Amino acid sequence: MDGEDSSEVMSEVHVGCPPHSSGPHISRFTISLPPEVEPSRYNELFEAEAAASVREVLTLDDDGDLVLPRRSKQSTRCFNVTIQHNITSLIPSVGLQVWKAELVLADFVMHKMCTSSDFNGIISLELGAGTDHGNYILDNCAKNVQLNSGVFSHQGSVHVRDLNWMNPWPPIFSLGNSSASQERYSWNSSELKEVQRASVLLAADVIYSDDLTDALFHTLKRLMPLGSKKVLYLALEKRYNFSLNDLDVVANGYSHFRSYIMEEGEHRRFERESFPAFVGKCIDLNEFPQYVREYDRGNDVELWQIKRSENES
Repeated sequence: MDGEDSSEVMSEVHVGCPPHSSGPHISRFTISLPPEVEPSRYNELFEAEAAASVREVLTLDDDGDLVLPRRSKQSTRCFNVTIQHNITSLIPSVGLQVWKAELVLADFVMHKMCTSSDFNGIISLELGAGTDHGNYILDNCAKNVQLNSGVFSHQGSVHVRDLNWMNPWPPIFSLGNSSASQERYSWNSSELKEVQRASVLLAADVIYSDDLTDALFHTLKRLMPLGSKKVLYLALEKRYNFSLNDLDVVANGYSHFRSYIMEEGEHRRFERESFPAFVGKCIDLNEFPQYVREYDRGNDVELWQIKRSENES
C-alpha cells in the first residue's frame, strides 16, 4: 500500500496540460447544450450565464455610443466552468485532479436538469474522496465554489463540509473541531437537518481501493436511512492492472464494489450478512448526450443508480 501511495498518477482529462507542472492549474470547461436537446428549459435554468457572457463583451464606439453585441446562437447554448486542479498527484491526493467519471456524472446531472423536473428543488449531497490527508483538498473544493460563485448562484447554495468515511466512530458528521481550519468545514445543526432531507447522493471516482469501497458502503448504511428516501448516482472509471492473485488483467476494486450491489431483478446471497443489501442499476451512457466538451468518455466509465433494498429495515 505504501508503494501505491507514493506512485504519481495523471488523469486522461489532463492530457495536453503543461507538462511537469506542479501545484494548482486553472482549466475552463465548456458546458454546451447538445443539438438534440430543446433549449427552452436550458435557457430558463442558465439565463444568468447567458446574460453574463453578453455583459463581458459590451464596448463603446468612437463616438462613445454603446455597441450592442449581436448574440450568436451559440452564446445562449454554452457557458464556462472554471476549475482549479492539479495535473498530477499521488494516490492519496487524487481528489485534486479532474477525472472522466466526474464529467460523465456532470453530463447526467445537466441532462436531468435540462430535460426533466426530477432535480427541481431538491437537496443533494456529494460524497467526495481523497480527503484523508489534511484539509488541502477541501480547500481546493472551496476555491472552486468561489471561482464559480456566479455560475450556479441562482440554483441554490453550495457548502463544502468534512465527512469522514474512514472513521466509524465518532459519527461521520462533525459539529466542531479544535482548529480554525477544521472549523471551517464543520457542520452546523441546520445543515445536518438539510442532509436528512437530501434525496439525491452523488459520487464519482471513489472506487479505486477495497478499503475505500468498504468505507463508502459503511457511510451509505448510515446515510440512507436518515430522513427522506435517498438514491445514489455513482460514476466510476475502471482502471485495469495485472493481478498476481488472478494471473490476469483486472479492474482494480471493481469486483469488490459489485459484491455490495444486487442488480435489479437479480437474486443471490450476499457475502456480507452484516451489511444492508443495495440494489443497483447500471445506466446506459447512450441515454444522455455529452454536455462537457473537453473529454472523451471512452469505454471504461460506468454510471450506477444505487438504492437501499426495500427489504432492509
